[in-house]
Amino acid sequence: MALRTSGRTADPALLSHGVLAGERASVARAITLVESRRSEHQSAARQMVQALLPRTGQAVRVGITGVPGVGKSTTIDALGAHLTERGHKVAVLAVDPSSARTGGSILADKTRMARLANDPNAFVRPSPGGGTLGGVAAKTRESMLICEAAGFDVVLVETIGTGQSETAVADMTDFFLVLMLPGAGDELQGLKKGVIELADMIAVNKADGDNLARARAAAAEYRAALHILSPRSVNWTPPVVTYSAMTGDGIAELWSTVLRHRERGMATGEFAARRREQQVKWMWAMLEDRLQARLRSDARVRAKLPSLEAAVADGRMSPAVAVDEIATLAGL
Repeated sequence: MALRTSGRTADPALLSHGVLAGERASVARAITLVESRRSEHQSAARQMVQALLPRTGQAVRVGITGVPGVGKSTTIDALGAHLTERGHKVAVLAVDPSSARTGGSILADKTRMARLANDPNAFVRPSPGGGTLGGVAAKTRESMLICEAAGFDVVLVETIGTGQSETAVADMTDFFLVLMLPGAGDELQGLKKGVIELADMIAVNKADGDNLARARAAAAEYRAALHILSPRSVNWTPPVVTYSAMTGDGIAELWSTVLRHRERGMATGEFAARRREQQVKWMWAMLEDRLQARLRSDARVRAKLPSLEAAVADGRMSPAVAVDEIATLAGL
């Protein structure tokens, strides 16, 4: 049966063919399909991704995070342009914050990536977080596979830099880059230990002009801080570097470090092990999503939820008892 996404007919086999041919319109429509919450679209998306699977897995997957204002989009624009100039095809999956009340999204990343947005060898896809854990779009992993099947050999995944999105992105990429600002004295006070432990590299942005000395001082403090934390890998010590997304100084070194990390991981077997672990985590994450969707669509659960929520809110019922009732209604 023909399906429709955004008012246009979408067939899994035809979309797969278009994606494999590198057609940008097909890539965009395929991602729209996997992002759809309609059950018939989800079924078609699973067929499509399965068909594309043999052509995936060869790209370099890089996750990029940092506090708002650190220059993530500017950095990605500079790094992506550096890569396309050298013959790479770059896909950017930029996950934007969504309104928990309306589901709306700012989707401004594309306007902040002027060079990549107009580069024929780049594909920029901003996607709303949709209220998923940590603001990460629920279908980012599938979108990444679609881009790989379309021939993009570098996939950059930008997190909004809040909540648990960093952990989610680190679990779907090969290299996790944490961006920092000059002025480490203040930053170290709010340093999130968990995020730093996930980092494969820390890069201090805005190392230019009057900020250069401050950026170098910040990098020195981050290096000292890393000594008291457990590294993510026994085979890799996360470097701390400085760069300027505005001038482009240090951008080439960022990419060289990504490649050096990849070579090290392949030599030790850690790269393949991480990919395998990520695949299993992906399976469990999708199962949790499916179970949650089943709960929300169950008519008996929907009918009972208002009274259970009211009882929990009023303190007349413990959350544990309410969960037991919901699970029983859903047959779990």
